[in-house]
Amino acid sequence: MLSQIKSIALNGLDGYLVEVQTDIGKGLPSFEIVGLPDVTVKEAKERIKTAIKNARIEFPSKKILINLAPANIRKEGSNFDLPMAIGLLISIGAIPSEVQKLLNNTIFIGELSLSGQVNGVRGVLPMCIEAKELGIRRAIVPIANGYEAAIVQGLEVIPVKNLDDVILYLTGKKQIEKIESNIQKFFNLNKKYDVDFSEVKGQENVKRALEIAAAGGHNCLLIGSPGSGKTMLSKRLPTILPDLTFEEALEITKIHSIAGKMVNGSSLITARPFRSPHHTSSGVALIGGGRIPKPGEISLAHYGILFLDELPEFKRNVLEELRGPLEDRNVTISRVVNTLTYPSNFMLVASMNPCPCGYYGSSEKECTCKPITINKYLHKISGPLLDRIDLHIEVEPVKYQKLDSNIKCETSEEIKRRVNDARDIQLKRYKDFKIYSNAELDANLIEKYCKLDSKANMILENAFEKLGLSARAYTKILKVARTIADLEGSEDIEYEHIAEAIQYRSLDKKYF
Repeated sequence: MLSQIKSIALNGLDGYLVEVQTDIGKGLPSFEIVGLPDVTVKEAKERIKTAIKNARIEFPSKKILINLAPANIRKEGSNFDLPMAIGLLISIGAIPSEVQKLLNNTIFIGELSLSGQVNGVRGVLPMCIEAKELGIRRAIVPIANGYEAAIVQGLEVIPVKNLDDVILYLTGKKQIEKIESNIQKFFNLNKKYDVDFSEVKGQENVKRALEIAAAGGHNCLLIGSPGSGKTMLSKRLPTILPDLTFEEALEITKIHSIAGKMVNGSSLITARPFRSPHHTSSGVALIGGGRIPKPGEISLAHYGILFLDELPEFKRNVLEELRGPLEDRNVTISRVVNTLTYPSNFMLVASMNPCPCGYYGSSEKECTCKPITINKYLHKISGPLLDRIDLHIEVEPVKYQKLDSNIKCETSEEIKRRVNDARDIQLKRYKDFKIYSNAELDANLIEKYCKLDSKANMILENAFEKLGLSARAYTKILKVARTIADLEGSEDIEYEHIAEAIQYRSLDKKYF
């Protein structure tokens, strides 16, 4: 008997419907899976066979053929275990054939263990989103993925523990309550951070620069001696970023679900990501890819922050791979059989010492590095990559008087209010262009919204010539000046806004 069960496969962030066709025929006993299955899918034969036996159902000694349609696209992952097992059970009559008529609007997702337990899999959220868009009304998923799937409104989510549960549910012998999730209530819960800018004494100039970065979504580089607070300040940057919208949270969660980074029982990521890969990370770990392509750190940092501590310690060829994604805000991974595109709209925040010993230019301690050593260290970062970083910030060590003072510093919440006000201005200004921050402005929009008067234009021209800036650095200054003006509530970019923006490029000349 032929059975047809629906499931979903993924191609990047997008899903597509897979029909699992199972046929039991005459001939020598065999079990074949066709339709371009990968190794994981082929190995499902043994998992399915043992799981069915452990469900106290006799496995047929017949010719079994399972086809995963469409047959011209490679199928990857263990999420087809459950639909293949159900299709097989319908074909041998263990589940009445009448049930199949009721499954036209149902998808099955799940991996089977040898005991028959249904294990969680990666990518359930994007699978369920695609199923909903295709008109599917019900999803039978592992209990570990239940709350994740329940984010999709209008889809009936049935969580199952094992193969026995599925059989009893389909035959009407057991009721399983569907999972419902009040996403809006969960999403509106205030996110509490363990750190706050009020804990940072001094460093007012750095806090100001980070406020500008947060308000405009700008990339920034912190340069300073060891112990000056570069990492501490960077880790507090997420506390002043604008709150996620539901659409942003959904897209972030899809990426983390595909990468298998969701915490068990969690359903939605409601805080902006802060990813901090080690400097030994490979290009694949940072950008994404692998034999079975998966999102890398730049995609996991989507709508959040990618923090690269000790930037020159990263391999230069790995850093160079960031240049394209920083401009395009997505990354394309090409393989012989497939090409995948993952979003990577992140803020790059990096920190570094000015030299190997860390004290070049410091007034606190003498540098012990030779000029050739300093030059080699600094040039681990290429000019084109440096051009893509909007703000270069000098971080000076904090004086004892500041550390010992009782002056109350601004809290993250106070800074965040100004950031939100500036972002609201940008959202209204760019609502017709599908961009959300000044950092995303292209050449046409820069010309339209970053106009300068003669005085501001003169100081920018002088800076361009004296610092030897590139055309890209010129546009970065205009974008940062636009953000500074938004923080001040000014419709026009004034002389002082340009002057402040230029000082965040002064490290081009001083160090590089």
